[in-house]
Amino acid sequence: MWEKVQHTAAFINEKTNHFNPQYGVILGSGLGSFTDDIDIQFTIPYHDIPNFPVSTVQGHKGALVFGMIGSKKVVAMQGRFHFYEGYDMKEVTFPVRVMKYIGVEKLIVSNASGGVNPNYKVGSIVILKDQVNLLPEHPLRGVNDERFGPRFVNMSEPFSVKMMAKAKEVAAQLGIPVQDGIYLGLQGPTFETLSEYRMVKILGADCVGMSTVPEVIVARHMDLETFGISVITDMGDEESIGTITHQEVLEAAQKAEPLVRNLIKNLIEQY
Repeated sequence: MWEKVQHTAAFINEKTNHFNPQYGVILGSGLGSFTDDIDIQFTIPYHDIPNFPVSTVQGHKGALVFGMIGSKKVVAMQGRFHFYEGYDMKEVTFPVRVMKYIGVEKLIVSNASGGVNPNYKVGSIVILKDQVNLLPEHPLRGVNDERFGPRFVNMSEPFSVKMMAKAKEVAAQLGIPVQDGIYLGLQGPTFETLSEYRMVKILGADCVGMSTVPEVIVARHMDLETFGISVITDMGDEESIGTITHQEVLEAAQKAEPLVRNLIKNLIEQY
């Protein structure tokens, strides 16, 4: 893994003239247009990058985009990798490893999720304050390479309290309504049954999805400051559960996208 990460980082550094972005942003379903806010300097398709997987999910474009947001250097992942696509957890989280070694110090992860908190509605923007890992494989399973991080990782603060506070301040400035919540990760690719949604709620989470959790674990393993944001694209209740499709998830995320984009853009500029 170490050699693969260093090989890939060296390739990217050469292609981007050692751009060294400070911020990494992982763009979830329906949120890929965030790159329109970036003054783009370089774009590298995933299929050109050695050792990189290729995203297979509709709504995930599949490129690394490098550029400026204000005075900050940023790399954005247009499309992420999921365990349900058939990748193992080391492949799913490989780009996060690489980000660290091309200069990234702060990671922003976004996703679309199903809500179980009755205070949410479709289109709610949720700042993630914690997570629950119910995925069947752990990204740190196996021999630990101390060059990446410690064997046992303190997960008491998966999401940066300072970044959460700043994001809420920025949202207030912009008049963007936000809530906070706990995200629970399940394998997918099926949407949850009504009973599974009830389980998520009983376990103390506010929303549920099929990504993010392994990326955050690996980011914390490498001591990257991490911020998470989720768009609620469906509600796990009797009224709405029967009709949800991936297309509807994308459409709900795209409606909220301008607000999420504005919030992330201003957070990067101000933090």
